[in-house]
Amino acid sequence: MPVSPAQIRAVLAEKREVLAQFDQTMVYDLARYRKAWKTLTQEPFAKTAKRLSKHGIGAHLMEPFDAVAQGVITNPHHWKNREDSLVWVKDQLSGVTTFAVDGSQIFPSKDVSLPVALIQIGWFENPHTADGEYTKDIALDVLTPKDLQVNHQGEPVDRRVNIRRFEMEVDRLIGYMKTCPYPERTLVFFDGSLVVTFADAFDPESQAAYVDAMVKLLTTSQQYQVPLVGFIDTSYARDITTLLQHYDAEIKAVEAIHDAQVLKRLMNWGDRTPLLQCDREGILNQYGDQQDQVTFTYLQTTRDRPPARLELPRWIWEAGRAETVINWVKAEVIVGGGYPYAIETADQTAVLQAPDRQLFYRILQDWADREDLNVQFSRKLVSKLRRR
Repeated sequence: MPVSPAQIRAVLAEKREVLAQFDQTMVYDLARYRKAWKTLTQEPFAKTAKRLSKHGIGAHLMEPFDAVAQGVITNPHHWKNREDSLVWVKDQLSGVTTFAVDGSQIFPSKDVSLPVALIQIGWFENPHTADGEYTKDIALDVLTPKDLQVNHQGEPVDRRVNIRRFEMEVDRLIGYMKTCPYPERTLVFFDGSLVVTFADAFDPESQAAYVDAMVKLLTTSQQYQVPLVGFIDTSYARDITTLLQHYDAEIKAVEAIHDAQVLKRLMNWGDRTPLLQCDREGILNQYGDQQDQVTFTYLQTTRDRPPARLELPRWIWEAGRAETVINWVKAEVIVGGGYPYAIETADQTAVLQAPDRQLFYRILQDWADREDLNVQFSRKLVSKLRRR
């Protein structure tokens, strides 16, 4: 039965006061956070950085505040129209190779007696050369019951699939960084955060899988000097808000407020925050030598949404290349209409859709029959396979 619009409106009207009060409180708290951020970035950098140097405070100041106004570094590039911006993009990216990987999966189905999963990763390499050539390709893996560790009911099978997909994506990025011929003219995108905080809620074995993969990625970027950027389009990180709570004792912790909300009204397109080192409690403590090597900035990539979060290995800042790399990201975002074109294309290359799922099960059924394996398919699935 479809949802009732009249009932929705009635319940909203009934709870208007609670919702309005929450909104008013959020507005007040956000204003406090914004004021504190602007005040912090107007103080002498060395003095403030020294005072905010203890461990576990969300973030550490890295980039001097000389160019900061109202809490952000304003975008120095302005264009009359899109054509002008694309001229700048060409100047930035000409001869720069961008590379991105994304993945997709088909989880084990109750319609098949044999627990198997399919994972596909796709990548996009764009050298930005005059001939316009690029590379798109895929790789896949089929996970067996042994891979999925299906020993008894209730095990997190989907998590095993997600871990394997994550490992495949990271391994492809690592392999590329080790072999790219011109690391100084290469930008590798990771679609997500370089700090795997989501794994904090998992069992120790799963945590270790995610941490090991990410530490290898960061180490490879550092060793081979290939710029790496973790791009988070919609970030709920609270590193700056945590820092502000340590900076101003009168600011209370508000779980519903995150960095991007605080910064949104301070930024225009192309503006960014000063670079900071991530010092988040939790999973970073397992990063070993890479624990203090993740830096971040917030970059306004659209005109109406909160800023995106960029995460970069610390060596990029220490090598004096942060501004160049961030400009490359800006250029990719212009081409992609608010999202890096390389990541967007990798996603389109990797995605598995409903017809792919049907094809996978049809091939699995034919293969099982040929190999004389007793694999049972539900009548519903068999009917779909026959019709499609």
